[in-house]
Amino acid sequence: MEPIEVRTPDGVFLRGEVAGDGPAVLLLHGLTATRRYVLHGSAGVERAGFRVIAYDARGHGESSPAHDPAAYTYAHLARDAVSVLDACGADRAVLVGQSMGAATAAAVALGWPTRVAGLVAVTPAHRGAPSDPARWDALADGLEGGGPDGFLAAYGRPRVPERWAGTVETVIRQRLARHRHPAAVAQALRHVPRSAAFDGIGALTQVTCPTLVVGSRDDLDPDHPLRIAEEWAHTIPGARIEVEGEGMSPIAWRGGALARLVAGFAAGTA
Repeated sequence: MEPIEVRTPDGVFLRGEVAGDGPAVLLLHGLTATRRYVLHGSAGVERAGFRVIAYDARGHGESSPAHDPAAYTYAHLARDAVSVLDACGADRAVLVGQSMGAATAAAVALGWPTRVAGLVAVTPAHRGAPSDPARWDALADGLEGGGPDGFLAAYGRPRVPERWAGTVETVIRQRLARHRHPAAVAQALRHVPRSAAFDGIGALTQVTCPTLVVGSRDDLDPDHPLRIAEEWAHTIPGARIEVEGEGMSPIAWRGGALARLVAGFAAGTA
């Protein structure tokens, strides 16, 4: 892996890495996550002949906080993604985004369509409008006041079957432990949900690139409703959707399975 550091126009340092050779694939992670939580360590995409670019979103992981505490919006995140493509010399890339990253990838596909060879939207939860801020503010307050314990107290018991609850809590703790600047993650929790990546779900009809949507069933992933993934797939022209089988863990949680889907999709766009 080759480490990268990209300075954005507003002075944020985005840190990540590049692995492999071939057409570019850009990974975009979710809110409170890091670049490790898109393909979960799988090297399957670069082994399939692609150049995988992964970085931590502003304020997350190893990347620096924004100088403006409010500069955590989808507009900032989309411009950051383009800055990373520019810095890596990637004229076009397949964008693979999970949750917040899916909305960011859609914003890039709409705003810079010539830069996007294909879109893989993994467990999208955004419908093109700001979210109710109350829950996100509570999570931000919990993280600021009590670290991971405070965040989990605000999050409450995971709304999954009992046998999965401990695993979900462990993953949340592991994700939060990877951030150098937890206060910046709290600011992102406050401001990303108050912004919109695109103007309503109907805007997705303007996505022109090949698109794969990866959904997950609600019993294990209620924060990313399957109906929204289906809505994305039905709205984006020509999009197809993949969902795990009944009783299986979500594809989004299984790096190897997701990497195989991404590699196959990217090969079709090359």
